[in-house]
Amino acid sequence: MKTILCIFGTRPDTIKMAPVIHELRRFKREFRVITVATAQHRHMLDQVLEVFRIKPTYDLNIMQTGQTLSQISSRTLERLDTIVAGAKPDLVLVQGDTSTTFLGSLVAFYHKVSVGHIEAGLRTLDKLNPFPEEINRRLTGHIADLHFAATKTAKKLLLAEGVDRQTIFTTGNTVIDALVTTVERNHRFDSQVLNGITREAARGKRLVLITIHRRENWGKPMLGACKAIKRLANENSDVNFVFPVHRNPVVRNVVYPTLSGLANILLLEPLNYKDFVNLMKTSSFIVTDSGGIQEEAPSLGKPVLVLRKVTERPEAVRAGTVKLVGLDEKRIYRESKRLLSEGRTSRSMAKRANPYGDGKAAWRTVQAIRWFFGYRRSRPAEFKP
Repeated sequence: MKTILCIFGTRPDTIKMAPVIHELRRFKREFRVITVATAQHRHMLDQVLEVFRIKPTYDLNIMQTGQTLSQISSRTLERLDTIVAGAKPDLVLVQGDTSTTFLGSLVAFYHKVSVGHIEAGLRTLDKLNPFPEEINRRLTGHIADLHFAATKTAKKLLLAEGVDRQTIFTTGNTVIDALVTTVERNHRFDSQVLNGITREAARGKRLVLITIHRRENWGKPMLGACKAIKRLANENSDVNFVFPVHRNPVVRNVVYPTLSGLANILLLEPLNYKDFVNLMKTSSFIVTDSGGIQEEAPSLGKPVLVLRKVTERPEAVRAGTVKLVGLDEKRIYRESKRLLSEGRTSRSMAKRANPYGDGKAAWRTVQAIRWFFGYRRSRPAEFKP
């Protein structure tokens, strides 16, 4: 029996790790699964753990108010070191691009333990966009022994960096696995206000979903985006704009003074995962700087305007369901207005194919791990969108 140590710390990486954890646990004679939550983000992580019914074997609870990246790193390294030394795993699994991802792989390397990287190969080739995720990905990629690439594009980027072809497995993205088990036909939200807004949406009143939180967008870029949204709301009283606001004070100090007080802008506390994906399903389109939403929304047939200069997820841009609009206030306004006024454009984006997954990424990931350890003779087939 092989011991697999799964490390996660934020809401996004836990959502994407959860299907793999559950799939690994199906093979009880082959794998002993240990789960470690660094709790780099405490409250938002807890929501996801509850939805996916995961109780971490170890909860490091490292989050502190106002924590810096250096503080996150030092606390995570020290506490993970003790766990890896004691558990003596055969494989450490990390996901994506968080500080937890890189630090988990680094501690595994220090203990000469193999590393599997879920969602490997994403690159913008700009080390400051997204920050610090781009460098977290690259460093994890240099350490990893198994690379689970979501798409052919990610696989090609890994090959270009000299990664051994035999260690790369194209799986699709596990976020689609999580999504298909969470979206409900007649979802009831925790918030009665949201239930009312979604009923209005069912009767034809459009809903635009907004999320902005990224570090590289703090300050003037975020303010410009909010001003564009305010202008849109003032001009389109027949549209509801719903904005779950990140808990970071840097974000709130921009969003609330700019967008409070408008009847058709609803500023919410962060939503639990189940509420959020069902709100995505209800929306007409989404304005966001999130990475994961760029993968989830195409599965739901929702156009996405991405508030970034570059994206590490170019597949949906090429497919036409996602459009990079940057942080220029005038362009955000113009492109959003276009989606609101030109039904043909919106419908065209919504009908594009999703290149990120078919709901079987966790299965392919675990089959690759089984092959790596000799439990399976043949190499698993790759995801082909």
